[in-house]
Amino acid sequence: QVADPSAGPDTMVMSPVVNTYPLSSYTFGTKEPKMEKDTSVADRLARMKVNYMKEGMRTSVEAILLVQEHNHPHILLLQIGNTFCKLPGGRLKPGENEIEGLKRKLSSKLAANSSSLQPNWQECKKLYLVYLSEREYFAVPKNLKLLAVPLFELYDNVQRYGPVISTIPQQLSRFQFNMMHA
Repeated sequence: QVADPSAGPDTMVMSPVVNTYPLSSYTFGTKEPKMEKDTSVADRLARMKVNYMKEGMRTSVEAILLVQEHNHPHILLLQIGNTFCKLPGGRLKPGENEIEGLKRKLSSKLAANSSSLQPNWQECKKLYLVYLSEREYFAVPKNLKLLAVPLFELYDNVQRYGPVISTIPQQLSRFQFNMMHA
């Protein structure tokens, strides 16, 4: 429970509860490599600028997939090469519904079918906490790794994980975690 300062000192309000399951309850496999469209950051920025001129603001959706290891919450991140990590997800098609687009991206990136510089263009990136069921299958492209990273490692670690991923622990602080056991 979390105290709500506006409700008075003796009043408690319930935090949203997120069930997290052990990493060992999930199945992991591989699939064909998913190649990046761009060979450099400059190429990516040029492509994004052209897309902005054609379609307007880019909207991306990314999934926060929580698991537990040693009774501590961890986030599943995709690692590209030896250093760069990102959340699963990606760009929506123009006019695409956010939830349907996120499902499409999770399916294409991980084969997961859970029901549960100074650019002069703009991007709207939305993060969704995806509730995982007790059992899921994730097929990871052979050129990527799927890591379970503890929240404490992400906290304020901009140098390693960038400005979006390093703020996830603060964003999740309003949730209560229920550590489920398989």
